[in-house]
Amino acid sequence: MSMKSFPFNVWCYVSFTAGSFSQLNGKNLSHSSYVHMNHTPLNTRIVGGVDASEGSWPWQISLHSSNFGGHFCGGSLINNEWVLTAAHCLPGRTQQGVNANEISRNVTSIIVHNSYDRNTNNNDIALLQLSSAVTFNNYIRPVCLAAQNSVFPSGTSSWITGWGDIQSGVSLPSPGILQETMVPVVANDQCNTLLGSGSVTSNMMCAGLMEGGKDTCQGDSGGPMVSKQCSVWVQSGITSWGYGCADPNAPGVYTSVSQYQIWITNNIGQNLPGFVTFSPTSTCQSVSTTSPTSTTSPTTTKTTTTPKTSTTLRPATTTLSPNQGNSFSYSTVHTCTNILKWLVHPKMKIVITYSPFMSFQT
Repeated sequence: MSMKSFPFNVWCYVSFTAGSFSQLNGKNLSHSSYVHMNHTPLNTRIVGGVDASEGSWPWQISLHSSNFGGHFCGGSLINNEWVLTAAHCLPGRTQQGVNANEISRNVTSIIVHNSYDRNTNNNDIALLQLSSAVTFNNYIRPVCLAAQNSVFPSGTSSWITGWGDIQSGVSLPSPGILQETMVPVVANDQCNTLLGSGSVTSNMMCAGLMEGGKDTCQGDSGGPMVSKQCSVWVQSGITSWGYGCADPNAPGVYTSVSQYQIWITNNIGQNLPGFVTFSPTSTCQSVSTTSPTSTTSPTTTKTTTTPKTSTTLRPATTTLSPNQGNSFSYSTVHTCTNILKWLVHPKMKIVITYSPFMSFQT
């Protein structure tokens, strides 16, 4: 398993953006509340992708680090106060200074799955809670999440997005436009045969081309993989790990979102994100959101350790962006299933500032 992140000490923020993002521009960050982050290398860019058009992927989140001069991980906006990302991208970090084109939010809690295993990358999932709700508009929208009974058969078209490397060791060139590409789902049994028996668990899913050429890479960790069902975009995976970037017979591995509906519901508690049951046999009339009944309370404990990542992150390129071929009615966009047109302002961002002393929950 190739390691796609670097050991680093960081201050970071999360930026909600589409199209392009600005670098940190050498902001002078105070070291008085310094947090040591010892991470394995994170993927940062997409391989085989193309520039995403303005108006694409409005749920895309970018995590930034001053040490890297910008982006190092991704995430997705799932409602007006929660962000979904990979466990290995966390815990808490902070950044000072606000860009005029950014919508700033503090993070009040970071919740990493209590069974996250940094050695196997199993349960590579985490939630970030914002200090105050984001106001949805034409440019900022949440993504629907795959419900627990969702099925993504082999060959399902999936779109991955990110600002990661365009090939191993090669950063996305200026001006740093968000990349997108489409890859098919690869069945877990085939993926285990390719990557090593047992390495891909039932909490994971794979996607990629057998001939290689399209994949996520360093810096794409935590970002979403989505598929379209009728008019609804559904997040199936969270970029997690892989061997190399876009190598032949080495699909990317993603956290399977549908396995965590109860976990997400238990931890968020209210104002739940939209869950959609994805199925190749679904009719457009049958698409609906679901919310499971929470039967157990999440176990949360404070910790002083920092999860490490041993994963490769991948971005994606799409031939059909969310803003293409759909209609839009702003009066009915209160749930993710009613969002039929995705429109992202190129300068609109949500910046999430991490406190180095906040409680870190698992």
